[in-house]
Amino acid sequence: MAIIFGVLVGLALGLTGGGGSIFAVPLLIYALHVAPRDAVAISLIAVAVTAAAGAVEGAVRRVIELRAAAIFAAAGVACAPVGVWLGNRVPGEVTVVAFACLMLMVAVRMIIKSYSAPEQASVIRARVADDAAADAATVCRYSADGRLRLTARCSLALLGAGVLVGVLSGFFGVGGGFLIVPALMLITDMGIHRAVSTSLLVIALIGLSGVVSAVFAGRHIEPMLTSLFIIGGIVGMGAGRALAQYLAGRTLQLVFAIGMIAIGTVMLVQRLGWWS
Repeated sequence: MAIIFGVLVGLALGLTGGGGSIFAVPLLIYALHVAPRDAVAISLIAVAVTAAAGAVEGAVRRVIELRAAAIFAAAGVACAPVGVWLGNRVPGEVTVVAFACLMLMVAVRMIIKSYSAPEQASVIRARVADDAAADAATVCRYSADGRLRLTARCSLALLGAGVLVGVLSGFFGVGGGFLIVPALMLITDMGIHRAVSTSLLVIALIGLSGVVSAVFAGRHIEPMLTSLFIIGGIVGMGAGRALAQYLAGRTLQLVFAIGMIAIGTVMLVQRLGWWS
């Protein structure tokens, strides 16, 4: 079952570049009966390795904005241990309730976004240049030679977003792609294709930082379960990246959003004692 659940998480990550990793923790807790704090640690490992596999594919195709990723990830790597530290000081029940609320907020955002900006619902806009939709309001812009202009304002914006994602990643065990992709598209004028590939690299780097912190914090990580989850995640990632241009769109975003609402609601109902 761990492999199957890993495939689901990897598939979602590959298709959307974010939002898939948020399923990892509830699957580990409710389907595989892992303690909440340990589930966060296992999720961090699985998501980091799975995202790394997707980032390699993006690097081969040269669709990763390495400098933006480096700045974003530097802040995230530094702050992921803060999230782990906070998680160790919050009761497991509170963590699960907060995670469920996060799922519901992300799901609502996905639904709103799928209708307000349907052109951004797909991971890959086939054959459309990444700079085709440049927005004058973005903080970071590309120069005429195609290089991202890393001004002081641009770098500070990337660092700020990285801090937020790093803390959330360490605390909840999520990759943060559901925040990284829209943040990159808001801060810079890169297209969704490049933002997704860049997001996978950032997720991998921030996740690894959280993993190291979780290990030093004494989280219990079951080697066999984690390995099977990772294997399934890598398989799912490959399939998701291959199928993205055919399946990723408004309908897919809505399906994931509905799934998150269902899981988040069940988690809240159970943890708040509304049913036994």
